[in-house]
Amino acid sequence: MKQITKSAALIAAASGVVFGLVTPLTASATGAPTPLKWGECEGEGLDPRQRCATVSVPMDYSDPGGERIDIAVSRIPSEKPSARRGALLIIPGGPGGDSLAEPSDKGQRLPKEVREAYDLIGFAPRGNAPSTPVSCDVEHRDLARTALRPWPAPDGSVTENMVTARRISDACARNGGELMKHISTKNNARDVDSIRAALGERKLSAWGDSYGTYIGATFATLFPHRTDRIVLDSNDNPDPVRAERALLEAFEVGVEDNFPEFAKWASRPGNPDRVAGTPAEVRARFLALAARLDREPLPWPGGNPARLDGNGLRQTMLDVLYDPEDYPELAKLMLAAEKGELPPAPPSPPEELLQNYVGVGAATICNDAAWPRSAAVYEKGVAESRAKYPLTAGMPRNAMVCAAWHWQPSEAPPRVTDRGPSNILMVQNERDVATPLSGALKMREALGRRAVMVTANSTGHGAYLDNGNACGDATVSRFLATGQRPAEDIYCE
Repeated sequence: MKQITKSAALIAAASGVVFGLVTPLTASATGAPTPLKWGECEGEGLDPRQRCATVSVPMDYSDPGGERIDIAVSRIPSEKPSARRGALLIIPGGPGGDSLAEPSDKGQRLPKEVREAYDLIGFAPRGNAPSTPVSCDVEHRDLARTALRPWPAPDGSVTENMVTARRISDACARNGGELMKHISTKNNARDVDSIRAALGERKLSAWGDSYGTYIGATFATLFPHRTDRIVLDSNDNPDPVRAERALLEAFEVGVEDNFPEFAKWASRPGNPDRVAGTPAEVRARFLALAARLDREPLPWPGGNPARLDGNGLRQTMLDVLYDPEDYPELAKLMLAAEKGELPPAPPSPPEELLQNYVGVGAATICNDAAWPRSAAVYEKGVAESRAKYPLTAGMPRNAMVCAAWHWQPSEAPPRVTDRGPSNILMVQNERDVATPLSGALKMREALGRRAVMVTANSTGHGAYLDNGNACGDATVSRFLATGQRPAEDIYCE
């Protein structure tokens, strides 16, 4: 599950039976779509070619004639109309992220032949401003990273987490409105198909990143013959029962896969931020420092909360492992904390942005699948996790807001299948803290003959044109430009 990345912050048809799932009508089944009215986009630093529009979709796809909501979309047209193949939708991570600016950003890192082949399309998924927005208007303390990630108490207790879950859930029920009930991965995938129809495209290509791979795979399952070339980058485990509970649990393995890379870097001779002499010593010092901060937190001006405790250090570690370029941030914090002299905390994103992110994230995760209500379930899981994976201290099996969610899921979680055209290319870093290789292999298994997977010998979250490698990048670019895929799964050194 991807961090909050909006504004560069740390923080994503015909009716009938499709593969055993009842697929409600989408905008494409209600008659010819109204041509989109493209106008100026809000925001700074955007490519002047990028234009924005709004797609109207049903709030509840089981009631296509009922209330409608807006989905904001953006577009940079193909750079060579004579070479244009179609539209490439960039599906963001999260849940809670958007890709409205991505045609101007990561889209411009695509090679020229890909930019010529496609209109580059971004969007803000349902609930994300400037689409029709939601907000739970939670208390300021519940916007803290250590509240949004369910870090248990130093002794492993989940009591306070259950209290926090009830408080956030109550706020979402009180302030979130009717749309909160209809934000889910399946509805995000249905919105993707509505965007396809509004664009006037018979088929749609897509590049899904992190949680966006779950939306992309669900779109490819619900609407297989509306897909052209699909790239799934940094893949979620599409657990057909536990949904996002499995994504949270993935951090156990993801951290263990990635921390050794940080430890090697932090013990390298000549490193100005060297923490210790060997990787083993780096790990030991991190665990010892986290335990000390559990007992004796340090004041941390500007933080939420305004102290650095063990969980604050662990959350920083989790954030930093997304990208090796951020390793110095954790090393500097460790060295400062050991001396008891902390710099001011990094600035937080605007509260309105965080409130929107929390509302969308909570709704998506909790509406996809029901979570256990009993604290005993989480106590058992936390205890087991703490014993086996001390770096994450039980967080990945703890209670989130969904443990007290006010609504039950209206339908079963997505079940990704191998039914449909073989037109999916997966790309995956071998060491990824948020979407580890072990979970990506579950996605690969679910897609079966539909997919081929490229595993890059790389570290970090985000593979294609990001933390991957030249071999993986070239393979994905070739597929998008020409449709050519490897004959079988490959490993890129």
